Amino acid sequence: SAGLTEEQKEFQKVALDFASKEMAPHMAEWDEKEVFPVETMRKAAQLGFGGIYVKPDVGGSGLSRLDTSIIFEALSTGCTSTTAYMSIHNMCVWMIDTFGNEEQRRRFCPSLCSMEKFASYCLTEPGSGSDAASLLTSAQRKGDTYVLNGSKAFISGGGDTDVYVVMCRTGGPGPKGISCLVLEKGTPGLSFGKKEKKVGWNSQPTRAVIFEDCVVPVGNRLGAEGQGFSIAMKGLNGGRINIASCSLGAAHASVLLAQEHLTVRKQFGEPLANNQYLQFRLAEMATRLVAARLMVRNAARALQEGREDAAVLCSMAKLFATDECFAICNQALQMHGGYGYLKDYAVQQFVRDIRVHQILEGTNEVMRMIVARNLLQG
Repeated sequence: SAGLTEEQKEFQKVALDFASKEMAPHMAEWDEKEVFPVETMRKAAQLGFGGIYVKPDVGGSGLSRLDTSIIFEALSTGCTSTTAYMSIHNMCVWMIDTFGNEEQRRRFCPSLCSMEKFASYCLTEPGSGSDAASLLTSAQRKGDTYVLNGSKAFISGGGDTDVYVVMCRTGGPGPKGISCLVLEKGTPGLSFGKKEKKVGWNSQPTRAVIFEDCVVPVGNRLGAEGQGFSIAMKGLNGGRINIASCSLGAAHASVLLAQEHLTVRKQFGEPLANNQYLQFRLAEMATRLVAARLMVRNAARALQEGREDAAVLCSMAKLFATDECFAICNQALQMHGGYGYLKDYAVQQFVRDIRVHQILEGTNEVMRMIVARNLLQG
């Protein structure tokens, strides 16, 4: 909590309390049984966590990007997988709030902020992951509707959520031909693939989302035609901070688990905590966690202030925090020895849940490309 205002410390405390009481006791069960904990997330929404950086007039909390980062880091100590889904949901609501017109904002945002309804972000396709500008899902204009055809892959919440923010091609090739449509579950022609079996992130379902002659009103388009790619990228700047924050929470929890294990576990007649090698590794883990946290919070401030370097700082923070925090969690597992590999011990779940953060919201290889391009153009 160093450097935070009294108000931010209060947000952090509320989120940490919720994580320890409402999430951590169920984390292993949600993972094992692949439960999407809808009621728990609705309880979180009652605390204002369903639309954290959405404007208050449509039910949001109206908080800053830094406030949001602090909250997601705290929640992630209780269940990283569930918090990561909540971060994607928040990004979707922010897109509707920011780029939607008044009618769209009032139609979609209140029920999403309360988490009466849940949202999914649909950008990735089977043939376009990192190369998002090459997406093929098409939306052909027919009068006052679009006819949507194509499919999306790896969609968090897919099939269980109610609102789909979809990037689709309404024009020619490249980023300028992409628009953003909002679909509701139950739209004829909208269907879902099988539920994917994943290494981690098991408290949120992941499915393909399939569009077969889906008729969507033009009134469901966010922004102008051709603005979709810009909307997607602006959403992802915040998404990268959010997912990096979830990594911080997992790493923080893992450092505490390692600290406890070293104190309790004895080998060669004395606690592991007396071993200088392990002391040094623990010190390195804590140092890397603090460094990652500072980078994420710096990028969150830049994004909030609308600074010119915000996008590259978000990419740097996502790259650094997700790589470092995975290494911290993995080291914590190693410190647990054989116990760390048992599902009775939470540290292995943090390792599994956090691994995908190096892949989604733009792979860390793409983050390197963004940073390098910025440096070489500068």
